[in-house]
Amino acid sequence: MLSALANPHRLRIIAALASGGRNYVSQLAREIGISRPLLHLHLQKLEEVGLVTSQLELSHDGKALNYFEVTNFGFELSPTSITEAAKSLTTNPEK
Repeated sequence: MLSALANPHRLRIIAALASGGRNYVSQLAREIGISRPLLHLHLQKLEEVGLVTSQLELSHDGKALNYFEVTNFGFELSPTSITEAAKSLTTNPEK
């Protein structure tokens, strides 16, 4: 979860969804100012760790729209939680 939040684009995505509510990919990409493919990559990472959820819906004109929203998450950052998180780190940061 910490590595997902370590990226400035992902922080902006979380902030946009938290303040504006759920949104679909094209609109969110315009609001944040990044490409849809790049946004998809970041949303995938955020969804993998449980920070956002998605739901595919059909618009009134029949287009499939993938809506994302931020989950109600919280975690405690303490020396103990950092010690636990550090156990998942690899010895080679390139991997």
